[in-house]
Amino acid sequence: MLRALTGIAAAEFARRRRQLMRMAGEDAILVLPAAPVRTRSHDTHYPYRQDSDFWYLCGFPEPEAVLVLVPGRRHGEALLFCRERDPEREGWDGARFGQEGAVEAFGMDDAYPIDDLDEILPGLLEGRSRVYYHFGRDAEFDLKLIGWINRVRAQVRHGAQPPHEFLELGHLLHEQRLFKSREEVRLMQQAAEISVRAHQTAMRAARPGIHEYELQAEVERVFRASDACPAYASIVGAGANGCVLHYVANTARAKDGELVLIDAGAEYRNYAADITRTFPVNGRFSKEQRALHDLVGAAQAAALACARPGVAWSAIHDAAVECLTEGLLRLGLLKGGLEKNIADGHYKRFYRHKSGHWLGLDVHDVGDYRIDGEPRLLEPGMVFTIEPGLYVGADDRSVHAKWRGIGIRTEDDVLITGEGHQVLTTGLARSADEIEAFMGR
Repeated sequence: MLRALTGIAAAEFARRRRQLMRMAGEDAILVLPAAPVRTRSHDTHYPYRQDSDFWYLCGFPEPEAVLVLVPGRRHGEALLFCRERDPEREGWDGARFGQEGAVEAFGMDDAYPIDDLDEILPGLLEGRSRVYYHFGRDAEFDLKLIGWINRVRAQVRHGAQPPHEFLELGHLLHEQRLFKSREEVRLMQQAAEISVRAHQTAMRAARPGIHEYELQAEVERVFRASDACPAYASIVGAGANGCVLHYVANTARAKDGELVLIDAGAEYRNYAADITRTFPVNGRFSKEQRALHDLVGAAQAAALACARPGVAWSAIHDAAVECLTEGLLRLGLLKGGLEKNIADGHYKRFYRHKSGHWLGLDVHDVGDYRIDGEPRLLEPGMVFTIEPGLYVGADDRSVHAKWRGIGIRTEDDVLITGEGHQVLTTGLARSADEIEAFMGR
């Protein structure tokens, strides 16, 4: 039988399901379809990646599957509908777990062929007052679910009790996913360490004249050689391309004297890392490049100082903005007073994104940043990025020419602990001095 390569024990998945079902209540039913296969062109497909919520609750890696959780059901609460074993198809597409594997490898209470979903699910819906589901995420499955509910409604005169309340599953599940378990942190640490090695490899390979895509290849080779894959489209921006926040063309040559910004992270067992470093392609920062790089580093240090339990999430961005604005005024890229520049948002000319985001099964992971309109407080188990940056457009005539075309971002992955924080991506050169020393070896 196939092995479940999840990196998470079956008992952990079971604990997650129990916790979610306790929150949903015994009169609820929860329905989660697997991610569909996505067509890339004609009859070829993108590499399959399971839906993160579905994965979080069972770790089952195949498409054409539906997880149904029925709290309090005597004959089993966790049910999986999945493809049957089929030697003919498996000869084309690879082995399947089938119903037996779903139970034995993934700890399901029971498993049924996916083709039986239309027959069985209406009976599971009957008698349940609330349905938790991701409405609007999959239009085709939305229509199927409505059809099954309508079949139950059609039997009301015969005593059937259809669900009467429909709730967004994310309200419960995404709050649960925000807090990482010990096993999740272990996998995220592995993804971070793979990513650190990949960035180091790119720094070693850098030289004037190298193409951005060659550096991308160095990074992603390390990912694949470590049984990981890119968590998102790798950004490799040389010179002014580093000022484009989501630059992914990666086709230009890095010229002598330019900086290269690499924003790339590995996904290991579905958990993401997210690192950005900016370094000189020739191994030495110019005076202006170093000044801005040092400023970004100071902003990250100020933000990191806020990363501890009980501090508001917004304090991280506020600390970075204050440090960056103060530095921009000192360097002459902004004019006027500190408070007014912050209040009027003048710093956004050079820093137009937030200072971090949740990290986990998704690169921009789920979880609310505000609770009842107020910034939420940091708690142990949260993982996020801290990523201040500065971007001076190549055509920005409001600043001296020596600053133009410099784009810098420094990003690390941070876990909140009971005592403060832990940087998961430590070990990768961060300051200008550390980067020059590493590249000069």
